[in-house]
Amino acid sequence: MLTNKSSYFLQLTKRFKKAATANSVILGILLAIVGGFLDAYTYISRNGVFANAQSGNIVLLGVKAAQGQWTEAFLHIPPIVAFILGVAVTETFKQPRFVSVLPDTSRIVLLLEIVVLIIVGFLPSSVPNMLVTVTISFVAALQVSSFRTLIKWSYNTTMTTGNLRTASQAAYYAIFKRDENAAYQCLRFTAIILSFLSGALLGSISTFTLGTKAVWLASAILFLAFVILNSESQKNL
Repeated sequence: MLTNKSSYFLQLTKRFKKAATANSVILGILLAIVGGFLDAYTYISRNGVFANAQSGNIVLLGVKAAQGQWTEAFLHIPPIVAFILGVAVTETFKQPRFVSVLPDTSRIVLLLEIVVLIIVGFLPSSVPNMLVTVTISFVAALQVSSFRTLIKWSYNTTMTTGNLRTASQAAYYAIFKRDENAAYQCLRFTAIILSFLSGALLGSISTFTLGTKAVWLASAILFLAFVILNSESQKNL
């Protein structure tokens, strides 16, 4: 049975690798699954704090502050700061002096995410939740800043509000203007939104079942994305 599973994995990788690039729908789907997964994981297992959805953290910060619950409000600040730092690091990587040394940061970001999430899964429950959430927020910022284009459109792999707006707008033009390109865009963004939802469901179920070690499933999905992207990058050299 193990051999059959390995064979299926290899066939799946070969099927996807020709279509997978940093801007492809296939890679976007995998990353959106991880995005939804990590938000569910940190919210359930790490004291109700989001790793990716900083809008949620900012809203909860305001709500808790308004209620005078300053300790709870403070919990939502470090992930926001970690996210900002992650974006800053990504922008630093884009500077000419780094690009000459690291021309393809997308694979490095995926590899870093994989390693960090594997380490997180090994951390005992005694480790403060905030340390884990901040770490995941940082790598989530690296991901969202490195993978920003779906084919030719801007999108987000760790949050879904903007994607939902784009899909809705495209659906309007597809239905009322008979725009085929808009229909094509709507289908792609709908796939990303549903992938994010699937990731949230998978993250919730696995976290309730496996506890903090459920994050290894997200690592496995990222590893698949890394293998596919790396195969395509090597082919284009």
